[in-house]
Amino acid sequence: MKPFEPELVLIEEAALDYKLGREIKNKYESKGVPIRMIESHNRVKWEEEMTPLELFEKAKNTLVVGVKKTLNFKSCQPSADYRVVTSTSCPAKCEYCYLATNLGSAVYVRVYVNLEEILEAIKKHIKKNDKEITTFEASSSSDPVAVEHITGALKRMVQFFAKREDAKLRVATKFDNVDSLLNLEHNENIKFRFSINSSYVIKTFENFTPSLTLRLQAANKLQKAGYPVGFMIAPIIAHDGWKDAYKEMLDRVVKICFQSIEDDLTFELIMFRFSTRSKNLIEARYPDTELKLDKEKSKHKGFGKYVYQDEVADELKRFITEQIEIKFPNAKIDYFT
Repeated sequence: MKPFEPELVLIEEAALDYKLGREIKNKYESKGVPIRMIESHNRVKWEEEMTPLELFEKAKNTLVVGVKKTLNFKSCQPSADYRVVTSTSCPAKCEYCYLATNLGSAVYVRVYVNLEEILEAIKKHIKKNDKEITTFEASSSSDPVAVEHITGALKRMVQFFAKREDAKLRVATKFDNVDSLLNLEHNENIKFRFSINSSYVIKTFENFTPSLTLRLQAANKLQKAGYPVGFMIAPIIAHDGWKDAYKEMLDRVVKICFQSIEDDLTFELIMFRFSTRSKNLIEARYPDTELKLDKEKSKHKGFGKYVYQDEVADELKRFITEQIEIKFPNAKIDYFT
């Protein structure tokens, strides 16, 4: 799968004060990609009138380059102590994506060029935290691996965290663009978790993402390079034949990625969920979606979210947990939610 390349680049004027901002501008100018200067990455104005669906499609093919001004990091439980943001959104079009819902019309791929200032903010958060090791999540607002060929932000963060004894970085991804990270010194301070799913879910809902095979091959590369690696099965969807499908998915993890059942892995298990807002946006953006968005047949979990009824949820948890325990006796399931 080819790395993301935008059809339009919008650059905040202040971004050109940074080397990375100038490099991105020069790169896409040389490729003939249309470039337009904007005053603020937070106030993107489109030159033409579009329907919500047309706006979504155009935004997903647009790269916005800006300077991150808010450097006070939010909590990121249960994944980490803090979220660190070097980009937002993602070039993929996963139909269930909570990010695409939370961002509303701002689903364009946005990257920040003031990486050194972000790293300085990380130092401040480490200092004010009272834990022996402070953890940071790099994927709460984006999939940074999907734009690593544009920013090099993960490479810079790996180099930063490798030298720390008081902090670790966590990265979640569906993408396989990891080759630039393989020869870096990391001291096992950076953990990658690959989002995996059944073949049906990937083919039906995870549009413009690498296949399960490519994800597992990338995970294998990182494991061989010494990085800690884990998996996120998310969202778990109770589709027709889901038991056989998730069993086959885990068999492929063993075959392609981790041949030894002694491998020490972590799993994060997250059920499919939706809200009234996400339901409306999904149905507008994907009129023919096969996602089941029936609130009457779902359980209201609070905070406006709907999940599977307890009987289905319990069966999902039991079956997938048992399969993980059989195939990976040493694995740890961090959480099921």
